[in-house]
Amino acid sequence: MKAEFINPFIMATTEVLSQELGHPLRIDKGPLALMTSYYTGNDITVMIGVTGAVQGIVMYGMCERTAKNIVSGMLKQPVPIMNEMVESAIAEMGNVITGIASRELEKAGYPCTLAPPTLISGRGVMISTINIKRLQIPLTTELGDLDVSVALREVNRV
Repeated sequence: MKAEFINPFIMATTEVLSQELGHPLRIDKGPLALMTSYYTGNDITVMIGVTGAVQGIVMYGMCERTAKNIVSGMLKQPVPIMNEMVESAIAEMGNVITGIASRELEKAGYPCTLAPPTLISGRGVMISTINIKRLQIPLTTELGDLDVSVALREVNRV
């Protein structure tokens, strides 16, 4: 997988979280990993399909506590329970991050279209990317850990 497919998602995640929280957010990137498991390892996973010059899926995974911390920071008030409002906010956050990243992909010559986000609750849910390798980017923030998984491939242009 090309670095130009990965870097926009790291940049967009930093930009969106910092903007939503109202202050620069320090994000530490862990070692990239090529995932061979088809199963989710997080409580919450936002999945967004990508079509166009690149195709595949992008996933944002986190534990429930991280999801509540992010939404608490966005709302500037505690969010004590995981509910539909938290799920909706996290799904939309994934959508915005992917939208910004797709803009960067288009600038690099890879125009693409996004599917609406899907939120998956629970660990151990099987998500197959078929023949597309999935690169996982672990990110550590003051709000908790977030895994960005990118499974994109370039479509042969005619």
